Amino acid sequence: MFGIIGIVLLFACVFGVFVAHGGDLAPIIHAAPSELATIGGAAIGAMLLGNDLDTIKGVAGGMGKIFGGSKWKKQDFLDVIFLVSRLMKILRVDGPVALEAHVESPDSSAIFGEYPRIMADHHLLHLITDNIRLMVISSGNLNAYAVEEVMDASIKEHSNHAQHPAHALASMAGALPALGIVACVLGVVKTMGAIDQPPTVLGALIGSALVGTFIGVFLAYGLVEPMAGRLAVVCKEEMQIYHVVKQIIVASLHGHPQPLVIEAARVTISSHNQPSFAEVFDGLRGK
Repeated sequence: MFGIIGIVLLFACVFGVFVAHGGDLAPIIHAAPSELATIGGAAIGAMLLGNDLDTIKGVAGGMGKIFGGSKWKKQDFLDVIFLVSRLMKILRVDGPVALEAHVESPDSSAIFGEYPRIMADHHLLHLITDNIRLMVISSGNLNAYAVEEVMDASIKEHSNHAQHPAHALASMAGALPALGIVACVLGVVKTMGAIDQPPTVLGALIGSALVGTFIGVFLAYGLVEPMAGRLAVVCKEEMQIYHVVKQIIVASLHGHPQPLVIEAARVTISSHNQPSFAEVFDGLRGK
């Protein structure tokens, strides 16, 4: 919602104020299609040149995140706390053998089956199963700090990869003003070829050329750069659920009591998605 409001306000302030002070949008509207084709096409081409297919898909999919926010909501954080806590309880109470079937074949696990959104994210699923599998095969002889180091490395790698679309958009934002100048220079070249024309014709040609610079700067700092920043923030928020998993596993390995395990996981969540301690604790009672 705020993204849409921001775009409306952006266009209203730039073009609305321009018109309110006597500006004429006709030259801009006339030149915009060709200038947009030049600048936008060149920017997209540069993005394709500088990034792999996964990143390009991430940029396309990131549009929904920019306006819709993180895919993980409060209930998802509750679910991941419930799931990992239940698995750790089975390991603690029933032993590694009882847990092996769940982590080796989560698709056929009744416990994992209760959490389809977690199952749908293979990175999150593997972070849970791979690290608990280490605990199963080691029969409780794992060093908690070593596991934390491994999980930190895994989360860092996934976080870096998740940020690639935001970096691609930021690179595009940095290129757009220069590409606007390129379009402007081409317009000046066209103008110089018509130097023998009357001032009204030359004025229109020069105005069209300047529209290229305007569009490049406007798109860069008004739209693409803010979108890149927003996407980076959302990607960072989505990584919080991985830290929740890490905190539960590591705190359990340290042998901390359940209230401390819950709190260690809960405080890693942003305030707008953070469940209360009572919500987590009451939910675990029924599991």
